[in-house]
Amino acid sequence: MFKLLKWLITVVIIGFLVLTAALYGLLSLSLPKLDGKHASDAVAADVSIARDALGQVVIDAKTRADAAYALGFAHGQDRLFQMDLLRRSAAGELSELFGKAALNLDRRMRFHQFRARSESIVEQLPEHHKYALQAYSKGVNEARSQISFDSFEYQLTGAPIVPWQPADSILVIFAMYLDLQAGNFQRDQVLIQLDSLFGAPMRLFLTQPSQYQAALDGSKLPQIDMIPPNLEGMVKQVRAQAISSQPQYGSNNWAVTGELTHSNKAMLSDDMHLGLNVPAIWYRAQLNYQHNDQPYQVTGVSLPGAPAIVVGSNNQVAWGFTNGYLDTADWIELNEQTRTWQVTEHIALPDGQSEQYKLLMSDYGPVKSFNGMQYALSWVAHQPYAVNLNLLEFERASSVDDAMRLAPEVGIPVQNLMIVDALGHAGWQPIGAIPSRTTPSDIAVKEADYSPLWQKNELRRPRVANPEQHRLWTANARVVSTSEHLRFGDGGYALGARAQQIRDRLYAKQQFTEQDFNQLQQDNEARFLTPWHSHLTQLLSQAPQSQYSNELAFLESWQGCACPESVGYTLVKHFRAALIDEVFAPVEAMMLQHDTSLSHIKRYFEPALWQLLKHKPPSWLNGHESWQALQLHAFEQATLELTNKHGSDIAAWQWGKVNALKVRHPFSQQIPILSGFLDMPTMPAFGDTFMPAVQKPSFGASQRFVAQPGALENAIMTIAGGQSGHPLSSFYRTGFKAYAQGEATPLLPMTTIHKLVITAKK
Repeated sequence: MFKLLKWLITVVIIGFLVLTAALYGLLSLSLPKLDGKHASDAVAADVSIARDALGQVVIDAKTRADAAYALGFAHGQDRLFQMDLLRRSAAGELSELFGKAALNLDRRMRFHQFRARSESIVEQLPEHHKYALQAYSKGVNEARSQISFDSFEYQLTGAPIVPWQPADSILVIFAMYLDLQAGNFQRDQVLIQLDSLFGAPMRLFLTQPSQYQAALDGSKLPQIDMIPPNLEGMVKQVRAQAISSQPQYGSNNWAVTGELTHSNKAMLSDDMHLGLNVPAIWYRAQLNYQHNDQPYQVTGVSLPGAPAIVVGSNNQVAWGFTNGYLDTADWIELNEQTRTWQVTEHIALPDGQSEQYKLLMSDYGPVKSFNGMQYALSWVAHQPYAVNLNLLEFERASSVDDAMRLAPEVGIPVQNLMIVDALGHAGWQPIGAIPSRTTPSDIAVKEADYSPLWQKNELRRPRVANPEQHRLWTANARVVSTSEHLRFGDGGYALGARAQQIRDRLYAKQQFTEQDFNQLQQDNEARFLTPWHSHLTQLLSQAPQSQYSNELAFLESWQGCACPESVGYTLVKHFRAALIDEVFAPVEAMMLQHDTSLSHIKRYFEPALWQLLKHKPPSWLNGHESWQALQLHAFEQATLELTNKHGSDIAAWQWGKVNALKVRHPFSQQIPILSGFLDMPTMPAFGDTFMPAVQKPSFGASQRFVAQPGALENAIMTIAGGQSGHPLSSFYRTGFKAYAQGEATPLLPMTTIHKLVITAKK
């Protein structure tokens, strides 16, 4: 019997090893070939694609079009499925991959008709940009043809690989619009509903300016100690529900002129905050090519699916972006006489069937019904000037002035451009598409007030170059002056605490190095939460019989930072979040009854919350006997949530564990058994919100870039993930631990370890 059992165990083990080897062998067939030669009729001259130990691609080409082909080839080798998801997501075509489970998402995307818009934009591009897109697409498709076996994502979904088209690259840029700007029109929809249910005083109370203002000119929007609106008779007593926090897509960037560096060259820092997934959103690349007989070299990060270097340096200038949050969307209130018409979108499913989605259109944009009325969405992403390839011209800019001249014509979601040059100059200016209409609105616009200037891109932009203080900064809060604010509006600005902290750090020193900037990118001092720490300490200290002595001990040793070992930070953070849920529960409940939520304006609540704690209006108590009781209840709810998620031992509620970095592959979230194979290793938390070191479990700085053009040997580019999307690639996880541990990875490529040469067919 023992021999039989031993034999069966041996057979099972051998079978498992054979199966594993077979699966490994099949997956290996989908690995790209990184060395050797390949011939193509899509290039005018020989092109090489080299890779270093990080997998960073170094492309040498004769022309920019050939460089676009090679970048498309590299993207197709390493990131094809990611690119496929981006184009399908923006176009509303995910159901063809994932079936009816994706229908609701596809319907929301079809509202914008981005597939048709992308095809129209391609037709309108200048010939040299159209040619670059065609070359890029050929590169993607030829890379696919060199792989003998489809990658595991396509094996699991059973979906065919659809060839890449030039319009797909435009869709990838529209995917960024959805990430970076959809919150603008969602915010306005909430404010329209809030205004209708509670009146303008509530809207103004919840969205009032905060004390955290750090505009470049030092201007302040006026702050008023507003009396909270009376809720008596307007709402019922309800149980608090969590008001979700929408991610603050955006970033930090700042710059100093040459007066503040040892080299006398200006220096730039840029870290873009996005959702963190596997593979990482950015792809490291260096392009070497000639234009008008002049050699160019540009190094930085590209977006798989598009042929441009998004953020980087050509050694004459260096540039970076943060999300601009100007108001680029309005809801137009329609009446019964408004001309509307219906269009039908066909959403493909895997079995060859399709679903019909009927969309109501108007002369102002697609139509949505809410608040008992019909509204048309006028959004800059729906305009013909929303997307173009003018970012390619940035690669050849030679100075700050040169780049600022190009910026207004670049078709991307509006960003804060931070630009520096080798001559020591630094500048800021909005870049990207901005409607020329001059009366942005937080609530619905009457049809009679609709401006035809929506159809024109605004070319007159505010700008600051070489300021007297030699310092520039942006962090998704208001950058423009108060008068410019009236012109360009609020598209969902950040509170401003992050911008203030960065500004103050810049003024604390008179000389900076790359390491200084890298350290500031990871600054996790809890300046914003310090008043909340004092408030919570006082609240618990006044409770009877010192029942919170254990909690108070951890609060006393909280360290004043989002430090991995801090339990006190966890308590303060979760108390504030629970207090927001409790205080605003009656308003949120009313909003939920009308199919919306306060989540899209939650970032504004700080001034209103403190004013409620100051004035203690009885109508906001939501059934609690006092404001002290309400706050203690919120704290108990916070600790209950922590207990449910992390156990009853308060010592285990360290911020590093509670907010641990967990960067996951989309498939492992649906098939947890694949987690160890596909996900990045879980790492202790090192940051939070409202501080320069922005970090949540799956959100944060997608890259960290620091550069002095003209002195790039010490430049930094650290990416939140590996270069390849193939789990068997040696580049799948390279660079991730360095990112999570705050190490600085060089911008410039290292020693070549792979090289593929693509020869031109004669």
